[in-house]
Amino acid sequence: MPVPGGAANFRMNFRKPQQIRLVIADDHPIVRDGLRRLLETETDFTVLGEASDGAEAVKLARQLKPDILLLDLVMQKHPGMEALRELSAPSDTSPVRVILLLTAAAEKTQIVEALQLGARGFVLKASATQVLFQAIRTVMAGEYWMDQESVSNLVQYLRTLMQAFHDEARQKTFGLTPHELEIVSTVVAGYSNKEIGEYFKMDEDTVKQHLSNIFDKLGVSRRLELALFAVNHELPLKNIEEPPPPPAHSPHKPTAQ
Repeated sequence: MPVPGGAANFRMNFRKPQQIRLVIADDHPIVRDGLRRLLETETDFTVLGEASDGAEAVKLARQLKPDILLLDLVMQKHPGMEALRELSAPSDTSPVRVILLLTAAAEKTQIVEALQLGARGFVLKASATQVLFQAIRTVMAGEYWMDQESVSNLVQYLRTLMQAFHDEARQKTFGLTPHELEIVSTVVAGYSNKEIGEYFKMDEDTVKQHLSNIFDKLGVSRRLELALFAVNHELPLKNIEEPPPPPAHSPHKPTAQ
């Protein structure tokens, strides 16, 4: 007796896997040939073409529009990184869905730049065949791929970058002179123009001129905005004590209303 839905189940179980269309770019013919033979052992991989340098890789990518471009990072005639820059340019029509880089070794700076340019991962040439297959299927599914060593190096490098960025931001003065930074420090401490003048032994008109110059450089228009800017951008300010409280009014003189 036939099982209900049996024909449908039969068709579903024997449906061909989704084909992943690839272009290989490497400047060594033996490597290209070996990669093609390896990839074609998998029923869901189809190699559309081979490129011997970055320029040819860009040309084939635009002509064949593969799902994945396996791009050698280091090629003498036209490096893979240069091809990646061309394919990621705003003027390009993005013919490649995914770019996966092949490399013998990758510097941390190269990894960061490649990811910024749109690459989805790295595969070391010393990796096992199954690792390459897994990497291709992973990036095709919309994820990123990097070997464990690359991930570890990348995380450490990003931490170093963040620390360097933080240190640089702290030292950024936005064109303010050391003296102007001292004046900003007094504003943050709550000094009035008169108190700033007394602190630096200058008249109030000179203080106002300095503040006007500081406002122009930082794009602010009020003392409160200046103080917030200084705090938010972590300007290297001088530690200045709050101004002393004003003297108490004499009980014999009425205070001005």
